[in-house]
Amino acid sequence: MSNLKSQLLKSGLVDAKRAKKVHQQQLEAGKNAKNETKEAVQKAMAEKAEKDRLLNLQRKEEQEKKAIVAQIKQLIESNKIDRAGGEVAYQFTDDKKIKKLYISDVQFSQITKGIIAIVRFADGYELVPARVAEKIASRDANLVL
Repeated sequence: MSNLKSQLLKSGLVDAKRAKKVHQQQLEAGKNAKNETKEAVQKAMAEKAEKDRLLNLQRKEEQEKKAIVAQIKQLIESNKIDRAGGEVAYQFTDDKKIKKLYISDVQFSQITKGIIAIVRFADGYELVPARVAEKIASRDANLVL
């Protein structure tokens, strides 16, 4: 490039000031291109970091939800009260629908006194002690009736 520059200067087609100005503009254009590239790379990295952070947050929330569901399932399975031999039909509402469970007389009186509670479990309902129902309600209040 300097050969072309020197040839143009010698032939008189370009003066020294003009050559220096063109050279300076070329240097600035190169710097600007480097800065723009650097800024684009930094912006892309920042966007990727934000996207990764949001994905990790979403994964963490999903894991927490799964853990809560597992805790509720374990609480119900380990504390459910056997309803076998229930002769009394106990009717209650769930989501504006009337449901019916067959329970014993003792269980009926315990439900009315608040000693035991009805919880939604899988596709049905289970009876659990009130203290267990409170633990379940603290995790998901919609499951306790």
